[in-house]
Amino acid sequence: MTPPARNATARQYSGEPSPIPCRGDDRTSRAGSADITKVDRQIAELLDRSTQELRLAWRQLHRSGPPQGLSRDLLIRALAHELQERAAGGASRALRRRLQTLAGEFEKKRASLDPGIVPKTGTTLVRQWRGHAHTVFVHEDGFEYEGQHYRSLTVIAKRNTGAHWSGPRFFGLTKRTGASLGAAVGR
Repeated sequence: MTPPARNATARQYSGEPSPIPCRGDDRTSRAGSADITKVDRQIAELLDRSTQELRLAWRQLHRSGPPQGLSRDLLIRALAHELQERAAGGASRALRRRLQTLAGEFEKKRASLDPGIVPKTGTTLVRQWRGHAHTVFVHEDGFEYEGQHYRSLTVIAKRNTGAHWSGPRFFGLTKRTGASLGAAVGR
């Protein structure tokens, strides 16, 4: 086994019980020790390869080129992860299914979040800012401000303030949370 300074793996087999509960005490329960030694050797060899050779290794493993701008260090780490995953068998089918379910739930939650109040076509928005009233007319395909058409309220807010503002927030179109709404009513 190579010394830790040259090994790119995150963890090395030390012969001690696994620090992860519910896992077998022997790390070799999923893959043979010969496989682990082989993978450790392959990972150590990644450090000695040129960037071009690492990209070729990526192509062999993934059947496509590495992402643009991926640093050498990240390329080595990604290849090491892939080698370890293939040797250990990767995530179980049940785990992959659970991750898909969680990802779907996350997307549903994200989609259901209200981005604010969407003004109806024909609405006029007025915001007093530094002594000047800024009037915006809502069109079907955007907004009109001082005779010019804009696709976004945020662009108008930035033009007025000179800083990045949320357009809906600048024009008061965000919903209040329950706590602040209760405070405004006087509860």
